[in-house]
Amino acid sequence: MAKPLTDSEKRKQISVRGITGVGDVAEIKKSFNRHLHFTLVKDRIVSTPRDYYFALAHTVRDHLVGRWIRTQQYYYEKDPKRIHYLSLEFYMGRTLQNTMINLGLQSACDEAVYQLGLDLEELQEIEEDAGLGNGGLGRLAACFLDSMASLGLAAYGYGIRYEFGIFNQKISEGWQIEEADDWLRYGNPWEKARPEFMLPIHFYGRVDQSGGGAKWVDTQIVLAMPYDTPVPGYKNNTVNTMRLWSAKAPNDFNLQEFNVGDYIEAVLDRNLAENISRVLYPNDNVSMKTHPGGSSRSVTDVRLDQVPLACGLQNVMADNGLPVCRLPSLRSSCTADAGGKELRLKQEYFVVAATLQDIIRRFKSSKFGCRDPVRTSFDTFPDKVAIQLNDTHPALAIPELMRILVDVEKLEWEKAWDITVQTCAYTNHTVLPEALERWPVYMFEKLLPRHLQIIYEINQRHLDRVSALYPGDWDRLKRMSLIEEGDPKRVNMAHLCVVGTHAVNGVARIHSEIVKNSVFKDFYDIEPEKFQNKTNGITPRRWLLLCNPGLTDLIVEKIGEDFVTDLYQLKKLLNFIDDDVFLRDVSKVKQENKLKFSSYLEQEYNVKINPASLFDIQVKRIHEYKRQLLNCLHIITLYNRIRKEPNKEFVPRTVMIGGKAAPGYHMAKMIIKLITSVGNIVNHDPVVGDRLKVIFLENYRVSLAEKVVPAADLSEQISTAGTEASGTGNMKFMLNGALTIGTMDGANVEMAEEAGEKNLFIFGMRVEDVEAMDKKGYNAKEYYDRIPELRQVIDQISSGFFSPKQPDLFKDVVNMLMNHDRFKVFADYEAYISCQEKVSNLYKNPKEWTKMVIKNIAGSGKFSSDRTISEYAREIWGVEPSSVKIPAPNE
Repeated sequence: MAKPLTDSEKRKQISVRGITGVGDVAEIKKSFNRHLHFTLVKDRIVSTPRDYYFALAHTVRDHLVGRWIRTQQYYYEKDPKRIHYLSLEFYMGRTLQNTMINLGLQSACDEAVYQLGLDLEELQEIEEDAGLGNGGLGRLAACFLDSMASLGLAAYGYGIRYEFGIFNQKISEGWQIEEADDWLRYGNPWEKARPEFMLPIHFYGRVDQSGGGAKWVDTQIVLAMPYDTPVPGYKNNTVNTMRLWSAKAPNDFNLQEFNVGDYIEAVLDRNLAENISRVLYPNDNVSMKTHPGGSSRSVTDVRLDQVPLACGLQNVMADNGLPVCRLPSLRSSCTADAGGKELRLKQEYFVVAATLQDIIRRFKSSKFGCRDPVRTSFDTFPDKVAIQLNDTHPALAIPELMRILVDVEKLEWEKAWDITVQTCAYTNHTVLPEALERWPVYMFEKLLPRHLQIIYEINQRHLDRVSALYPGDWDRLKRMSLIEEGDPKRVNMAHLCVVGTHAVNGVARIHSEIVKNSVFKDFYDIEPEKFQNKTNGITPRRWLLLCNPGLTDLIVEKIGEDFVTDLYQLKKLLNFIDDDVFLRDVSKVKQENKLKFSSYLEQEYNVKINPASLFDIQVKRIHEYKRQLLNCLHIITLYNRIRKEPNKEFVPRTVMIGGKAAPGYHMAKMIIKLITSVGNIVNHDPVVGDRLKVIFLENYRVSLAEKVVPAADLSEQISTAGTEASGTGNMKFMLNGALTIGTMDGANVEMAEEAGEKNLFIFGMRVEDVEAMDKKGYNAKEYYDRIPELRQVIDQISSGFFSPKQPDLFKDVVNMLMNHDRFKVFADYEAYISCQEKVSNLYKNPKEWTKMVIKNIAGSGKFSSDRTISEYAREIWGVEPSSVKIPAPNE
């Protein structure tokens, strides 16, 4: 075997990250210097590491700009059908390294920075994550943007430029504390403000029916200012745009309502308008009305996601020891809930109204740089425009497009409706009923009166059609209505999306079946052709090249570079499954990644872990359906076994759990406290030593995922079958050489299909078993009584073994598990524990373990977002991905 390379030899070698040309390096150094002096106005004596990061970011951005302008010119000349991906979340993470990789600049930048006496990795660490998402849904949108650019699609991401992204999570005495994420504090070098495209957005007002048709009048106006971020494709010179809207008060805001003396007050009130884009709502998939056991929240415990300002936050302990998010009194507590909800509805309309004006302006002017209307007919609109709704959050695009076509452009209703349906498509992301949006009619009436009228008209025509097909079937009409009767009446946004689009898709095969057979069964019965599946994917640029260069180089050495844009090529790795040198190399890369992550943890969190132990990792939002509690029960079981037989040989494990709990979700916060409390006991027990360690990974986010994923041995994907729509973390771990322990849920089903079910650790109930149990009734006590190890674990939690100072601290958790656990943790406990034993046994045999790892990597080709987006393009948007490379700016 060749002797290991020195650092300087490694630096010089050619890899997938691009060949360094001397000219490039000299050019980059020159540009870096220029930006340090002219953009940042610093010299090397007073420059900070952050200045160096900004100088490098601007240098790299310079390489984007020519390509960005070229791409937009190319689209105006060719006038292709344009794709508009509407999402209230884009969880982008950091941009610098991803941009260098996609432009083929990484080696040159590394060398230039090295020659300047700086460390590229240190500079990359300075960049703030753009945390404009909660989790999977927002990160999926980011991966999709990367794939759309890499596939040469004329695509735009549209969302909100939140001033504060997902909160920063601090763990204090085992509790989650939220801190505001002031990610724009130092400025954002990647965005370009476009005040010349600022647009008016209307709220409130009334509908005037006198004269020709309906007019929405007496409205309040807020301005939407666009900020554009370039999205580069992989080495194809395509640079698309993500356009995020920021709310601005108009200059006359509130002034007309005040007398002269209140001028100051009026100017201060501009904040109210600008609050629309202030903060990301930190809660998808959770709508907690009460604490478990039915006790209502105290009205003074206001949720962060229900208040329009995230400033001046203080966390204090309530009497029961739980941290409570206290906010300065912005209004009386009892109206905070309604105010927070109204703010969220405002955000949803804000992004939709700005985006549709933009889309129509672009549709009308077909020549580059020309803003005069050219197209006057909307007949070709669906041939030139596709709108993809990422979940129900942008559902108002449907009534808003109707309002524009009918009220402003004066089209007949039928024509307008046909155009709207043909243009829009909807992706469903969840089957949890509490996560489906339902807005009170009274709120619509006040905020968007014309849209409510349009929704009523859509509903009337829809119900007429249903009753013609099913005369007298009142139950069906009630189930299918867009308006849910009750107090208050509500608008069902998911039903609006299904009725108002030409395609509805789930995000993994099993999820799409559930969508057809239960969530939207009535709609499927009427229009089966509308329903599709598009299994999610991840971009291999960020989730392999960027985060795992060691594994990337190993793969390139064996099968070449083409897998980067055609991930199915990883299948070729199966040819090397019996190559001992390759097996050893794969195992060595994993060990290096584990060592690197261990030293990161030691440096950042001051925890020492055994890098030879099995890294058992569960990172995702904290939610009951994701069953972090099941993982917790296994940790305690393992702990009890070690204490019972201290001289027995155990495979050492480091269990790491990370993720954020929505600020208003009591049970999720208790789960974090339980995990940290168990860790506290386990990690300090001398009998256990380093055979078992439990670590809670604080502030899980994209940039932390890039470090965790390559270091994992075991990936925990253990949601109750039928609850996780797809999952994408599962795919990241698979691609990076971790083995999966999981239920047959979401995309795990297809992963097992691709890699072979025997190459995953699959356990537990299937969807059919869960349904059968729902019919007969789930009785947790039955399992508690029957399984001694489970009983011991639950008794320890409830007796205060893990919370000696507060023995009843976890009574809510135990009560939930014993009496109203919707996600049936105990039902899968035995199968999970025995499956974990199989994991440990295989880990004792490194060669067989690594063979299974290679089979997983080789089977992960399907889970590229390039494949997902190609399917959306062909089967929903009616466009063909293009391999055409736009000429570089210097060509």
